[in-house]
Amino acid sequence: MEIIFVYGPVAAGKLTVCRELAKLTGLPLFHNHLVVDAVGAVFPFGSEPFIRLRESFWLQTFTEAARSGRSLIFTFAPEATVEPGFPDRVRAAIQPFGGSVVFVSLTLSREEQERRIGQADRSEYGKLTSVDLLRELRDSFDASMAAMPAAELSIDTGSCAPADAAARIAAHLSRR
Repeated sequence: MEIIFVYGPVAAGKLTVCRELAKLTGLPLFHNHLVVDAVGAVFPFGSEPFIRLRESFWLQTFTEAARSGRSLIFTFAPEATVEPGFPDRVRAAIQPFGGSVVFVSLTLSREEQERRIGQADRSEYGKLTSVDLLRELRDSFDASMAAMPAAELSIDTGSCAPADAAARIAAHLSRR
């Protein structure tokens, strides 16, 4: 069992790339906003109950997937409301069941990030759409990204199409 843990900054194309990856691999896609939206329907983003429930939901899902031997793709945007050490807790939750985590980083330039941030499809999942707010939060986002584990594979999504990025991830997975 593996969790393909795809992380990157806001607007790096995590969901778009991982939808393509799911098509290529047949693995289910458990993207970040499924839980964020569910918990956010009851508690404000960043509140203590939101933070606690969001992580609990994520970890319980990973644990049950590992217990069932079911690999999956997970998208994640490191940010300040996620408690430090989350990737380590993911590993710890699945290792007792023989699970492992494959970390994949998606990157892009600041210019490309700002170009993408206002695209209409971002509002579908309540994603950040304000360039001004992105600029205000960027230092916090950058610090959260720096705390992530080293990736086995890093892809600049500003220089390749989502299908190409997904194909690179799938090829990497097949070589493991």
